[in-house]
Amino acid sequence: MSAQGVPFDQRDGWIWYDGVFVPWADAKLHVLSHGLHYGSTVFEGERAYGGEIFKTSEHSERLRLSAEMLDFTIPYTIGEIDAAKKATLEKNGLIDAYVRPVAWRGSEMMGVAAQKNTIHLAIGVWEWPSYFDPEQRIKGLRLDLSEWRRPDPATIPCRAKAAGLYMICTISKHRAERRGYADALMLDYRGFVAECTGANVFFVKDGVIHTPTPDCFLDGITRRTVIDIARRHGIEVVERHIKPEELADFSECFITGTAAEVTPVGAIADWTFAPSGITHQLMDSYSAEVRPKQQAA
Repeated sequence: MSAQGVPFDQRDGWIWYDGVFVPWADAKLHVLSHGLHYGSTVFEGERAYGGEIFKTSEHSERLRLSAEMLDFTIPYTIGEIDAAKKATLEKNGLIDAYVRPVAWRGSEMMGVAAQKNTIHLAIGVWEWPSYFDPEQRIKGLRLDLSEWRRPDPATIPCRAKAAGLYMICTISKHRAERRGYADALMLDYRGFVAECTGANVFFVKDGVIHTPTPDCFLDGITRRTVIDIARRHGIEVVERHIKPEELADFSECFITGTAAEVTPVGAIADWTFAPSGITHQLMDSYSAEVRPKQQAA
């Protein structure tokens, strides 16, 4: 399952699918599923460390809430989803892994309205050591500036982790990679700094952390965890609107996310940063935070 380059539909293992385990290659849905055509799909990205899924219930709660924002109800409780994720990890014999629950409307109705469609839930797990190239991570990522912006929250359910909201993230990241960057920084509809294509962003100035207010993009679980860690270490964290021209005043920059964890940034377009004290401290502290406490002791 860890082999790089193997398509995800051809890997070995088991997928939890609507309450039962099916062989990995048999976990299929019909091409006329509503979730594929109209974006009625929600998902989570989680990591297991030492056999324990970090903040598993918090992710399950957000998954159900995201579905409700898209006007459907996942037919499993928080406890049942947590248990299914744990069972999937064990069934596949993994200890450190990425965990992907996904829920979607099925194929009974094909049109914008789909009130009678079955709601499906599936869970996959696989080894995913680092979202970014390890060498890039050490030096600090280079980020492009996206031409696409996070939309006005009056136009999208911005607090939902919904598949359709990542469409502009995909095309932004593709453009960045074609231009030699690791990812892209996105502004919001007002022109303030928002987030990267799949991670939240933080800046450091004079020992104080500054991060955008998540009023039109996802307030990440990793984001909140890192803010809590920083404050426990006595580091001031300011959540506010940040203008792009302010980037010249910051000394450090890092991004956070389940896949990215805590990753230093060396440059955004023509702005440069020097990953150092606070960034490295939070990288180490986050690594300690996510490990099961009996193993970390």
